Amino acid sequence: MMKLECGISSHVFFSLAAVTGCISIIVNMNSTDRYLKSGGITASRALEFGPTYVVKPKGKHQATIVWLHGLGDDGSSWAQLLETLPLPNIKWICPTSPVQPLTLYNGLSTTTWFDVIEKSEDASQDVEGMDASAAHVLSFLSNEPLNVKLGVGGFSMGAATAIYSASCFARGKLGNGTSYSAHLDVVVGLSGWLPCAKFEHLPDLSNKVKGHAASLPILLCHGKGDDVVQFRYGEKSAKKLTSAGFRNLTLKTFPSLGHYIIPEEMDEVSSWLISNLELEGES
Repeated sequence: MMKLECGISSHVFFSLAAVTGCISIIVNMNSTDRYLKSGGITASRALEFGPTYVVKPKGKHQATIVWLHGLGDDGSSWAQLLETLPLPNIKWICPTSPVQPLTLYNGLSTTTWFDVIEKSEDASQDVEGMDASAAHVLSFLSNEPLNVKLGVGGFSMGAATAIYSASCFARGKLGNGTSYSAHLDVVVGLSGWLPCAKFEHLPDLSNKVKGHAASLPILLCHGKGDDVVQFRYGEKSAKKLTSAGFRNLTLKTFPSLGHYIIPEEMDEVSSWLISNLELEGES
């Protein structure tokens, strides 16, 4: 069981592999990403990202996916889990979010990709925090080889950040107007939601954006027993994304699943990635 802070637990019903030579650690990170500084746009608050854990592909490197953890967690636990999946051609990059106060928990500091004011669709949104996290993801993807397919995924708040990144890709820019330069080939969100669902940060419906959105494969998985991010939020997010032009979206429902992951869900993710990334095997 992975125990997260802030009273949220993420149960894992299979053992995690020990950190091996396949996982490397990058300890850095700069307070604000160069993608936020370009064009004269600078974040008003400094955000120090934690260490990044990289799972090297065991076979031919065909794809790279940046995977984002949930609230109170870090990149290490997901790197250990992802290393066990039967996906030898994928390089996994598992960064750690900044430690910052979370308004929802009365200012308690924890690892979080952005601030959450309250559990409401009508609450104000921390677009600046989401932009900083999306730019952090972009900084990793932009350094990958040109012949490698790219993706972003995550769990819970990490899934929300991944979905936000998908909307930035479709629009071609972050919420603050900074260019989103990487091409996404897949997006995966487990037990997450669409941030800014009632705001103007989804793609417009111009022909160019329609083409980007329609062709991007998105997999959303959600349990009907989720008492942290309720299933209705995941379902509404899928409908909103589809109406915005994301036509290649799959919503996979797990009837008794709560706010955690199970082997059947990860099997679904693995099969979906093999199919949509057209992975060739271990060679």
